[in-house]
Amino acid sequence: MIVLISGPSGAGKSSVIAGLMAADHRLAFSVSTTTRPPRGQEQDGVDYDFVDGGTFDRLLADGAFVEWAEVHGERYATRHERLAQLESAGSIPLLDIDVQGGVQVIPRYGDSLVSIFLFPPSWAELEQRLRGRGTDDDEVIARRLSGARSEVAEAGHYRYWVVNDDLERAVARLQAILMAEECRRENLGESPLAG
Repeated sequence: MIVLISGPSGAGKSSVIAGLMAADHRLAFSVSTTTRPPRGQEQDGVDYDFVDGGTFDRLLADGAFVEWAEVHGERYATRHERLAQLESAGSIPLLDIDVQGGVQVIPRYGDSLVSIFLFPPSWAELEQRLRGRGTDDDEVIARRLSGARSEVAEAGHYRYWVVNDDLERAVARLQAILMAEECRRENLGESPLAG
């Protein structure tokens, strides 16, 4: 099983993912590769694999990525190597990927991928959350809101939809999705009473 969570900037993905990972220790965050510079306390190899444009181009040419996308002027990608490391360690990879990358991953993994789209409760709440960060000017916020409308239009590609109207409730919904996925007969392989 691989878990994919996408949604617009400001939907609360980071908070929901932190809550879900604290509740389910089998999950392991898949660190993305990006060309954007680190922000604040971000650490290379922990928050992202930070690379320059030339390195990104080389990795892309070598087929190192499961998916990649350009978002807000920077490139982001998921490496095959990262997923393989997590799976070989017995973890369930958790991907926090932009919608552009998500729609590339969904057909690649089919039913082994648990795809979840995280919605904010309303457009007004989304704008309030973006402004509340205090990190972006009006132009950036307008661009993020415009991008959010395009991303929400792609939500139909995702198997599950969760509205992040309350953090605890959103995390509980994600836990319920994972529990339901574990109970799918396709994931069990054969009847527990076989043989």
